[in-house]
Amino acid sequence: MGVRGLMSFVEDHSYELFADLKLRNTKIIIDGYALFHRLCFNSNLELRYGGDYDSFADVVQKFFESLFSCNICPYVVLDGGCDISDKKLTTLKDRAREKIQTAHSLSVGGGGYVCPLLIREVFIQVLIKLQVCFVQCFSEADRDIMTLANHWNCPVLSSDSDFCVFDLKAGFCPLNSFQWRNMNTIKGTQDSYIPAKWFSLDGLCRYFSNMNKALLPLFAVLCGNDHINLPIMETFLSKVRVPLGASNSKGKRYHRVLGLLNWLSRFADPAEALDNVLKHLPKKNRENVKELLCCSMEEYQQSQAKLQDFFQYDTYACPEALDLGLPEWVLVALAKGQLSPFISDALVLRRTILHTQVENMQQPNAHRVALPIRQIIYGLLLNVSPHLENVSLNVLPPRPLAFSEVERIHKNIQTSIVDAVEPPMDHADLSKLTELSLARRRTLLLETLKVKQSILDPIPASLKLPIAVSCYWLQHVEAKAKVHHLQALLLGMLMGPLHAIINSPEKKDLQEDGAERLCEELQRRKEQARRGRRLELDTAHVFCQWQCCLQMGMYLNQLLSTPLPEPDLTRLYSGSLVHGLCQQLLTSTSVESLLSMCPQAKQLYERMFNATRSYAPAEVFLAQVKSNSKKKRPKKKRTSWPKNRVGTISDKRCWYELNNRFGPLMLENTEEQTEASTLD
Repeated sequence: MGVRGLMSFVEDHSYELFADLKLRNTKIIIDGYALFHRLCFNSNLELRYGGDYDSFADVVQKFFESLFSCNICPYVVLDGGCDISDKKLTTLKDRAREKIQTAHSLSVGGGGYVCPLLIREVFIQVLIKLQVCFVQCFSEADRDIMTLANHWNCPVLSSDSDFCVFDLKAGFCPLNSFQWRNMNTIKGTQDSYIPAKWFSLDGLCRYFSNMNKALLPLFAVLCGNDHINLPIMETFLSKVRVPLGASNSKGKRYHRVLGLLNWLSRFADPAEALDNVLKHLPKKNRENVKELLCCSMEEYQQSQAKLQDFFQYDTYACPEALDLGLPEWVLVALAKGQLSPFISDALVLRRTILHTQVENMQQPNAHRVALPIRQIIYGLLLNVSPHLENVSLNVLPPRPLAFSEVERIHKNIQTSIVDAVEPPMDHADLSKLTELSLARRRTLLLETLKVKQSILDPIPASLKLPIAVSCYWLQHVEAKAKVHHLQALLLGMLMGPLHAIINSPEKKDLQEDGAERLCEELQRRKEQARRGRRLELDTAHVFCQWQCCLQMGMYLNQLLSTPLPEPDLTRLYSGSLVHGLCQQLLTSTSVESLLSMCPQAKQLYERMFNATRSYAPAEVFLAQVKSNSKKKRPKKKRTSWPKNRVGTISDKRCWYELNNRFGPLMLENTEEQTEASTLD
């Protein structure tokens, strides 16, 4: 939600509407969605390469450490899926279009801010690591945040202008003036505090002739928010006059906010004001508009959910969710963030939104490669409560196995109809899915990813799912991966194990020293990539496809109650590092020389490489073998990946050289490698 133009207006009048606050020794309710966007976009993070999740995790950790040092107890509340009424669909589609334009700008060297695909999952993992209390609401969180804050009489931290409308007992602190990086100490004590700005509804009402605060919800829906935007209201709004003396340099939204607040301040209560609004509209429209406005105003009243029960007793009862008759284990997993809002959208609305990354806009969207995984997810969600049947029919045409996906097509969006793939009979009842044995659930996951269990046996538990996903990714013709993409990806996955070696209490000096040196070297490569200006679009697209596969692999794994351990995303993928390694592997760097300083990392890399190579089309690796001839070979035609072709290379001489196990991965010069490894 958000009232258009309101936040800019109140910030423009900060002297009158905000008070300085030294925040310490308190609970605080944090809008999780607003926070992770703020930390992602205002921490000088690299956003072109698909996410430096390690850097983002460090920022999140420092933020909460600042709160802890000031004895501030945070409670993070995250948005869930879309409301069952789907009233925000138009707004969500508009945002999806805007995100595509911004992603395109970033992809061609322009500016903008686009959240990396897995940023929410990384954020939740850091919250769990730091033992920060959090809950994921069933749908939008704003009303639940207000209700909890008023129950505990503590402030809210957000950037959503709706919190300037909610009647909050302890007020609202905007994120953009929350100086968590600049903690101070109270004179004469050792007590730390965070300087912040504090907004209260009473101050806004005083500024507008002591207007009745009950008028603010009507103001919000008249001004326009994410839930309501009636073209007919322009008839009324055109007649609201801005008082004389208002600056003409301000924009239309500023004038609208100022004019509406001044106009509404004349009335004693919402009923009187609403009657005066309707007088300006044609008689035939009045009743429908009144019903819609009244319904929208209810969004600013307290919710029925009691989040305090979740934080105190680990129970969460959302009336909206309970009315749908969803399985108890699904509701619990959603509240604990163990299932994504993607799952609840698919379950309740049979519609999902596939978020665009910084990818090649001339190619099909990166999510296409993970479609078979999503179809299995949809199949598992088919057999649900009869309460949902009518909901689904409102969204989709009458196709019993159909789901809709809002996805990118070139630089616009389209809604595609996707058929679910029904699971085996013993997987068909969602309510009993958790009762299946671990072996059955793991088998379904690996069969979906087209990976054999034996391939994963040599892989550490924490990397089994990423490696299985990488095997799936390599098999798909849409993912035009080349060997240096795979090499860079696997090298990046070493960061987690390297940190584990370095921080191990039972570390051996030589191992620790080698791990530290390799870690420092990889960090140096990452910093070099951050200084680069040019994004290699095809490489970016390939890694976007891999992230889509990982995202859906994780969601399926979660839906099956994690038959494989969930990977630590904070050390699994760093876009700057992987893109930098890609470039260097084509020019000056060899895998063997890089890993020579840490035998333990080299051994793990070999295991991962051996597991993934058997699922890649043979041409990827055959093209990488060094030539014994000094003559320049004629230019070969590009070869395409054979459909559904998997397996190992038949000529084992290509894989094993006595003096250099990594010999087949290198080429003598950049020109030859670029030419030979290009696949369509």
